[in-house]
Amino acid sequence: MSADSLPAVLIEAFSAGPFGGNGAAVVALDSPMPADWMQAVAASLRQSETAFLLESEQGWMLRWFTPTCEVPLCGHATLAALLALAHWRRLDAGGRTWLHSRSGPLEVEMPLDRPGWGAIVLPSGELHPEAAPSQVTALLRDRLGCGPEGCWTSELGYWVVLLPREAPLASMDGLAPDLEGPLRQGLVLMQGLDPAAGGPRIGAEPADYQLRFFAPGLGIPEDPVTGSAHALVAPWWQKRLGRPLVRGWQCSDRPGGMVCEAVSSAMIRLTGSGHLLWDGTLRTACEGWGGAGPRGDHVAAPLAQRWSAWRTATRLPCSTVSGATPS
Repeated sequence: MSADSLPAVLIEAFSAGPFGGNGAAVVALDSPMPADWMQAVAASLRQSETAFLLESEQGWMLRWFTPTCEVPLCGHATLAALLALAHWRRLDAGGRTWLHSRSGPLEVEMPLDRPGWGAIVLPSGELHPEAAPSQVTALLRDRLGCGPEGCWTSELGYWVVLLPREAPLASMDGLAPDLEGPLRQGLVLMQGLDPAAGGPRIGAEPADYQLRFFAPGLGIPEDPVTGSAHALVAPWWQKRLGRPLVRGWQCSDRPGGMVCEAVSSAMIRLTGSGHLLWDGTLRTACEGWGGAGPRGDHVAAPLAQRWSAWRTATRLPCSTVSGATPS
């Protein structure tokens, strides 16, 4: 790999084959890069998320960017990052490591009993019951002919709405243009599924529930498959169904699903497959890149300052950074 090229892949996460699931680009850095450079790369790649990995003594530092902003948590890009490490032979089958992020350290592994699948552990958060906003009720009655059966808010900023099982959620047109205010930061619409009805399957087993996720405020009109949304709602379905393992499906136009298993009261293990769509290199100039201003006159911050920014952004102690850090 030349000094101005970085390994990069595009993985369709939570998909068993091509052209499904949620695409995420993954870039392996050899030194910390500034946030505005990563944001410019994410805007150019135009995936719902682009993940940036940087190795440390305690695993990997991980940051996620949509085309418009950095986000504190992204499930499908975490799975993509794990599968990218396996593809680059940085993690073997049965291997386990930690990805240090703005949401804390995330444990990931390549299960021996599911070749080609990855398992990630994400924070779940709590659902807080709320009255459904009037605009949500009006939209659902207009689009689906029914009202919500339940509504919650969450620490992630997502609103969660439960729909009747018979609501035609999968065939509904997108809601992003009609969402206003806090709902634009994330709206989850979910409903239970009848396992005996011949619906979607994850691996060989039927899905227990399905959802759709809209987040125009994050630059994502509709996310195809959203790990953080499933990690948030899976405990509710586990409690409702009376078991620690449930299977969630996302019925977007690029559908996919995952197995959701309780690890603790605050953490959920999501297991799913992914498809490698392309494998290549990202051409970049690590110093003095010309991407910030109209004249391309941006000069990257000194390396020591960039290391400090990455430690802060990924909650990584200073002593765990691999290699010598310039003074």
